Amino acid sequence: MLESDESGAQDFLPPPIKHEPVVKKWRNVRPKTRSRRRTNGLSAEQHFKTIGSREQVPLGSVVMARFSSQVALQDNPQGLQVFFSTYFEITMTKTTSRVFNFSAGPATLPKSVLEQIQSEMLSLPGAGSSVLEISHRSQEFDSVLDDAKSRIAQLTNLPETHEVLFLQGGSALQNVMMPMNFLTEKTQTADVIVTGAWGKKTAAEISRFGHLNIAWDGNDSNYNRVPDQSELNLTPNAAYCHLTSNETIHGVKYWDLPETGDVPLLVDKSSDLFSEPIDIARYGLIYACAQKNAGIAGVNVLILKKELLDRCDDRLPSYLDYSKHSKAGSRFNTPPTFAIYVTGLVCKWLQEEMGGLANISKFNQEKASLLYNVIDQSNGFYSGHAAKDSRSIMNVVFTLETEDLESQFLAEATDAGMSSLKGHRSLGGIRASVYNAMPIEGVESLVQFMTDFAQKNG
Repeated sequence: MLESDESGAQDFLPPPIKHEPVVKKWRNVRPKTRSRRRTNGLSAEQHFKTIGSREQVPLGSVVMARFSSQVALQDNPQGLQVFFSTYFEITMTKTTSRVFNFSAGPATLPKSVLEQIQSEMLSLPGAGSSVLEISHRSQEFDSVLDDAKSRIAQLTNLPETHEVLFLQGGSALQNVMMPMNFLTEKTQTADVIVTGAWGKKTAAEISRFGHLNIAWDGNDSNYNRVPDQSELNLTPNAAYCHLTSNETIHGVKYWDLPETGDVPLLVDKSSDLFSEPIDIARYGLIYACAQKNAGIAGVNVLILKKELLDRCDDRLPSYLDYSKHSKAGSRFNTPPTFAIYVTGLVCKWLQEEMGGLANISKFNQEKASLLYNVIDQSNGFYSGHAAKDSRSIMNVVFTLETEDLESQFLAEATDAGMSSLKGHRSLGGIRASVYNAMPIEGVESLVQFMTDFAQKNG
C-alpha cells in the first residue's frame, strides 16, 4: 500500500468521513524476497500509478502505503473496494520472467513439461475436464497412470521381477513402512549405511520394529564421503540393508553400490532417480520423492522387487502394507493424480527430448564438472564439501571464507537471476542443485558469476 501524501495519492482513496477511525495504520507490504530492497528510483506515488495501470512491478521493489487515519474501512464499501483491489495488485503483481532455480526440492521442471501442463490444464485431451478434476477410477486416469508406469519401465529397463508403485507420504513414510513390512520379527536386524542427514532419519525409525545395525556412519568426517566396501560392518542374513544414494544436504554420492550378497538393498534415490542408467535387478526397493528429478511434490515413485511382498501380512495396518498397494494398482486410496500425471510428462521429456538416461547422465556430468572446475581452480576462495571421489553431480555444495561473504554471494546471485542457492540450515554455505531439468545456460551463468565474484572479492 501507499504513503498518503499531498502529491495526488489521496485522489485514489475514498473521501474522508467524520467518525473515529477503525484502521489507523497499515503495515508495509513487502514481497518475500531479500531483506535489502530497492524502490528503483520511484516515489510511492509513481509506484501506485504503475500498479494502478497494471504495469509490471520490478522484482525486489518496495511498495509502501498508509491509509489516512480518517478512513474507516468497515463503514465505507468504496474504501474496502479500493483497499482490497490495491492490496492484491501490490502483493500479487510480480515479474513473470523465470530465474535459474537452483532449489534442492521442489526443483526446476523442464520448460516443455510446464508448457504442456499449461496447455492441458483446462481440459486433458479426450477427457473434457482438467486432470485436476477427473476421477482416479476413470478411463482417462487409467491412461495417465498406465503411461507413467510404462515410461518408467522403459527408461529403467524394468525386469519382470520388479513393479512400479506410486505412494504418498514422502521418504518420511517410507522410513516407517520399510521396517514395518520387512522386519517380520523383532529379532531381525536391518543394516543402515549412514552417509548424511537422510540416512540418519531412516535409521532413527528402525529400532521400533527390530534391531538396528549402523553398518557405517560418516559423522566423523561431517559426511563428506561414502565408505569403501572394506569399511562396512554388515550383518550376515540381515533383513535388508539401506542407504541413500545421493545426500542432498552434504552433496555426497554413492557411486558404486556395496555388495550385500542375498540381503536386499533398499535405496532412497529421491535426488538422483532418472539421472543415470540403473540396473534395477540389484535393488530390492527404490523409492524417490518426485519433486527433485521425477516431477512435483506429492508422489513417491517406488520400484519394488515382487518377492519382498511375501513378507507383508495381516499384522500390518492396511495403508502401511506394500502388498495392499500392489494389489490395488497404486489406487488403494485416491492417489495424487496430478503429481502422477506430471511424472509421466517428465519421463516423456527424458525419453523424447533428452534421449534416455545415458544421455541425461552425460549432460549432468557436464554441468557438474563446470561447477567443480571453478571450485577447484579458485585457490581456496571456494571450498567444496565432498571428497572428490564422492561428489554428487546433483547437489554441488561449497563454502566461502566467511558467512558475510556467503551472504554477499547469495544477495548478488539473486540480483543476477539465480535463486535458492543458500545451503541447508544444518550445514550452511552454498548449494547449487543441478538436477536433470537445470539447463546448461543456468550452470554457465552461475559459473560466470562465481568467477567474477572471486575476482572482485578474492
